[in-house]
Amino acid sequence: MGKAYIVGAGPGDPELITVKALKCIRMADVILYDRLVNRDLLREAKPDCQIIFCGKKPTHHTMKQEIINDLLVQFTSQGKTVVRLKGGDPFVFGRGGEEAEELAKHGLSFEVVPGITSGIAAPAYAGIPITHREYGNSFAVVTGHCSKGKPTDIDWASLAKAVDTIAIYMGIGNLSFLSQQLINHGKNGDTPVAVIEQGTRIEQRTVTGTLNTITSVVEREGVQNPAMIVVGEVVRFRERLLELQGIEKNTNVVAEKKVIVM
Repeated sequence: MGKAYIVGAGPGDPELITVKALKCIRMADVILYDRLVNRDLLREAKPDCQIIFCGKKPTHHTMKQEIINDLLVQFTSQGKTVVRLKGGDPFVFGRGGEEAEELAKHGLSFEVVPGITSGIAAPAYAGIPITHREYGNSFAVVTGHCSKGKPTDIDWASLAKAVDTIAIYMGIGNLSFLSQQLINHGKNGDTPVAVIEQGTRIEQRTVTGTLNTITSVVEREGVQNPAMIVVGEVVRFRERLLELQGIEKNTNVVAEKKVIVM
């Protein structure tokens, strides 16, 4: 009998993968990996491992989810050790639940290996704690994109009023819509917002603004996916850390990473 491992590869920095996830990669006969997986991790695979790209962009899918599901079932049924390698955590907007369900339907053995999600890691690398006693005691993770485009079925009224910090995944294309929904449902337009591009990777950069201004800031700076959006007072803590360390606000990634290691 084969076995499938639905594995979180972490947010981008290859050093943030877990020990267990790395073990899975090293013993895999087949690896099905996503676009946001750091390809340096694939060097850990066996020489004879079959490696298949299953990448998806917001508007373009290299491989449909149904085909990925079929491949998981096919290779696992052949008695192989299969690793489904996904960016971040497989159960946080990663469709890992659908893949686990498909394997279970076919009576196949599988295991889920959690990973560090970008909604926590990317802000941390930018000097933004997702919670802080003085700035925010609660947070929510939200998708900024759905199969129909704009995420209109989210309870924006509750989200705007009940949670201190909001981490929005896959939201760059709908940033104006997302900001306006939060304002329309009671969030102050001056609420701080950070957008972190290429979170935890060497290319990481962060831009900040408010709900009123962040769309124009992102457009002006040419920020693109993948990017994490953080809404809430915790964003102000980034400036506090940078100031204490004598680092310019508009700094590069090397300085940003100093925020978490000094």
